Amino acid sequence: MEDLTLLRDLVVLVAIAIPVVALAHRLKIPSVVGFLATGVLIGPHALGLIHEVESVRRLAEIGVVLLLFAIGLELSLARIVKMGTLILRGGLIQVVGTMLVTVAVAVAFDIDMPTAVTLGALAALSSTAIVLKVYKDRGALDSPDGRVIVGILVFQDLAIVPLVLLLQLMGRSGEALGTVAGSVVVSLLVITVMVVAGRFAVPWILARLVDLRNREIFTLGIMFFGLSAAFLTASVGLSLALGAFLAGLVISESEFGFQALSDVLPFRDTFSGIFFTSVGMLLEIGYVTDNLAAVVLVTIGIIAIKALVATGATLALGRSLQVSLTTGIALAQVGEFSFVLASVALPLGLMTPSLNQLFLGAAVLSMLFTPFGITVARPLATSVARALHRRTDSISDPNEAEDLSDHVIIVGYGVNGRNLARVLDGAGIQYVVLEQNGQVVRRGRADLQPIVFGDGTQTHVLEKVGAARARVIVLAISSPSDEHRAVAIARTLNPSIRIVVRTRYVQAIAQLKGVGADEVIAEEFETSLEIFSRVLRHYDIPSNVIDREVDAAREEHYGIILGKITGEYQLDALAHIGIHRAIEIIEVETGARAVGEHPTSLQLRRETGATVVAVVRAGEPFYAPDPDFRFVPGDSVVIVGDEEALAKAKRLFVAVG
Repeated sequence: MEDLTLLRDLVVLVAIAIPVVALAHRLKIPSVVGFLATGVLIGPHALGLIHEVESVRRLAEIGVVLLLFAIGLELSLARIVKMGTLILRGGLIQVVGTMLVTVAVAVAFDIDMPTAVTLGALAALSSTAIVLKVYKDRGALDSPDGRVIVGILVFQDLAIVPLVLLLQLMGRSGEALGTVAGSVVVSLLVITVMVVAGRFAVPWILARLVDLRNREIFTLGIMFFGLSAAFLTASVGLSLALGAFLAGLVISESEFGFQALSDVLPFRDTFSGIFFTSVGMLLEIGYVTDNLAAVVLVTIGIIAIKALVATGATLALGRSLQVSLTTGIALAQVGEFSFVLASVALPLGLMTPSLNQLFLGAAVLSMLFTPFGITVARPLATSVARALHRRTDSISDPNEAEDLSDHVIIVGYGVNGRNLARVLDGAGIQYVVLEQNGQVVRRGRADLQPIVFGDGTQTHVLEKVGAARARVIVLAISSPSDEHRAVAIARTLNPSIRIVVRTRYVQAIAQLKGVGADEVIAEEFETSLEIFSRVLRHYDIPSNVIDREVDAAREEHYGIILGKITGEYQLDALAHIGIHRAIEIIEVETGARAVGEHPTSLQLRRETGATVVAVVRAGEPFYAPDPDFRFVPGDSVVIVGDEEALAKAKRLFVAVG
């Protein structure tokens, strides 16, 4: 009988992973942690549901390839260049600094230099998956620390390429210098050819595949490039993952990058889950319990080193101590790519099995710490900064706004903030803008705007810009958690202030109203109203009717959300005049009964119950046809009524068979 061991193992893996990952989701813990926990549970060192780890590890290798392929697709050279200094200086200081400190500590414990450098490389990388997941859920990716974190994580993702090369070179240090040098030259040549040739050839080939208008062929083409690149780098002594990463980076530069990423994501999520589960299987529970003190100390050491170095790197970028400490704590864990490096280092003899177990135990604990660390990071950083009398994202010049009264406070100087400022300036209304992006503040000041650097979610910052004396505060930021905090603080400082909030989603309205907001504008709903309005204009509905119905829809919809409308209600804008589901547009056909008739002589309403709203002829609408008007073939007739009336009326405008 055919060996079904691998299939059985996969069934067990998925069966256990579903409830564990679901529990992680319920606890708001990233799924990566759930997969690691699944591996620990089902592995040979715990419940022993899977004894043969090697077969699963083969699938995990595919997961690594797809994981790095997707990361390459998510990045782009243009984005990297745009982030520039943030990536290069901040990321370089963090990665190199962490490696140097880790190497120094390892050497102090009599660990040989190649192994020490390997440990430094493993410690230098943070978890892109976990950190970005937590920040995205909190809506904090656009915060000052969020922007720095994204930049450093991008650099770390790029650093995987030279770090893999470094480990492979150290693992072959016993070979002749000429052999190693030759391998390096060949490797660099292959990488260069792949990147340069790929930037020209890949987009051209993908364009030809797209012309075939077959989704399956396009997806196969994407997978072919990723797998063939992985095979090419592996054939010259480099890793499979390196080739996949480079292929993803090349494809991301083409116009097909987004679709390619969409096609790869389902495979990536599945196989990367298998990869992290296989990592958990490798963790020996017995080793961890027998050496619990060492594992905990190493975990604390990793967290401390990474937090301090990342804090220093962020300070070097000119950020405040508060933002720097928040960034440092958020990046204080071992990353998923560290497992990739460990899988490269172990067979090369750069790590002993015992040291690998110590690393695995510390890595898993540091990942488990991350969601909780990020939760306390900002409050802790704020307390430390205040204790040291350092600025906590306060305004640049407090005296600029201290004398204002009856003014408007604008929190956030994005598109909405700039437009509002322009209108207020034209109306002669005093206002002050709070913005946390230093570059935006400098540009605003160059335009002579009353803009200051500050965090609108901090009590002392709002006090400095006169929140207690302001008439209105407008929150034009893109962070749900910050919106709630700012509303609550503003309401406490000034019970009579008018609080207007722009939020992204309708579901946030009730919560914001609950903490004190007076008016909440949900982009999600306002966008739908704009679409609704523009569609109606194409049907030549009078503008005053459209405006009235849009206002009614806005009031009624927000009323539903806030529980102000009781009883049965169905939002159906323009329902009372028949527009929406009770509308029909019929083209008059040659030989139809209506041809040659006037709307009145046709006796449409008496015979069918429907009403003619308008007639469109050659692009020109007629709302009240004169007595000489007659229907002709080709006219588009807009009629309203119930379904039965519309069905009867339709027969008057179609040819008699």
